[in-house]
Amino acid sequence: MREIHVIGIGAGDPDQLTLQAVKALRDTDVFFILDKGEAKADLTRLRRDMLEAHVPDRAYRVVEARDPERDRTAGGTAYSPAVGDWRSARADIYERLIAEELGEDETGAFLVWGDPALYDSTLGILEEVLARGAVSFAYDVVPGISSVSALVARHRTGLNRVARPVQITTGRRLAEGFPEGVDDVVVMLDAHQTFRELAGQDVHIYWGAYIGTPDEILVSGPIDEAAPRIERLRAEARERKGWIMDTYLLRRGPAEG
Repeated sequence: MREIHVIGIGAGDPDQLTLQAVKALRDTDVFFILDKGEAKADLTRLRRDMLEAHVPDRAYRVVEARDPERDRTAGGTAYSPAVGDWRSARADIYERLIAEELGEDETGAFLVWGDPALYDSTLGILEEVLARGAVSFAYDVVPGISSVSALVARHRTGLNRVARPVQITTGRRLAEGFPEGVDDVVVMLDAHQTFRELAGQDVHIYWGAYIGTPDEILVSGPIDEAAPRIERLRAEARERKGWIMDTYLLRRGPAEG
């Protein structure tokens, strides 16, 4: 039976690969990479750089396919169906790649940014492919260092405070209000800089973009002081690179601890 490794490759720094991830890379015959277009070509390049660094003496193939476009204008009740359509389109591509590019006795791999278990669709898509029944395979998951872990490490702070909870959410959810009963909130997938809505509140922000890469940008401080700087740096970076990937921690109350 075909085998698939789903490998978490960290937030961008090749040194963040775990020993388990390196072992899985060296056990792989075919690497599947989705091309996100010219604007994000450096994401593909970083993956290839990791392979060159950690699998220098083994023969392998890299198979690329174009990532389907997602309807990012869909909002409200249309949001979930739009995501579902995009995931199914990806499932079509995964199914074809595995069936046509991976031999019955070969091992393939998907290199997942950050950690496959945190705000990533790969595992759900592979389950959808298996449920269709057209192609069979076994797969395992190698955890990776997420942008969340990398963010707090770069800011030299903890993810939570003593005996207190932490919540990980999205910008879309944060727009509905600061979560009740939680003072430490990590926000991902925020294209609209929702942190601006917290102006005037006693909130400290730890923000990072392109974490772990040469383009890394870090900002921290009280929300009223840091937000304008983040907006400016974010706009400049997006204009320069054509895309941005950022994560931030919001800490309500004293920043220490």
